[in-house]
Amino acid sequence: MTTARVGAMSDLDLAEAHRLHAGELLGFAVNALRDRGAAEECVQDTFTRAWQARATYDATRASLRTWLFAIARNAVVDHLRVRERRQRRAAAAAAEAGLEARVVPLHRAPESAVVEDRLELAWALAQLSPAHRRVVVAVRLEGLTYDALSARDGVPVATLRTRMYHALRALRALLEPEGEQ
Repeated sequence: MTTARVGAMSDLDLAEAHRLHAGELLGFAVNALRDRGAAEECVQDTFTRAWQARATYDATRASLRTWLFAIARNAVVDHLRVRERRQRRAAAAAAEAGLEARVVPLHRAPESAVVEDRLELAWALAQLSPAHRRVVVAVRLEGLTYDALSARDGVPVATLRTRMYHALRALRALLEPEGEQ
């Protein structure tokens, strides 16, 4: 094992990781699931999975934040799959009882496409550096002007515009399907 690879539990402080990243992971999960209780379960599951897989974390391949977001994305997708299975079982039980039940498979429902898009966007934003992510979120999602953001953060407008340019290029590369690049 190389020194860059973090595998020992003493090297990977999950309590500190939880303190630093749990809030963002919760926001990501709430945004994807639209259910705070389910999102909290996903965040808890994320840190359980991270603890179980701590020997596989390699700091040379991804930041701890990126690694945790990848685990969280998988936890959210798994939660959606369980939700779909429960919905199908309920519909089958209702059909056996002679009741009408409407089953909407999550992978085909319009809401699931939105959830998947949100998951993909949140994952892609997590891949950006904090400075690049901050300018994209502030300008594109919060609706701030470059001047307002410059005044708020004390960063020159030209620097913010350059960061936005590079952030959008990176997002495009991450989000475009392989054949369209």
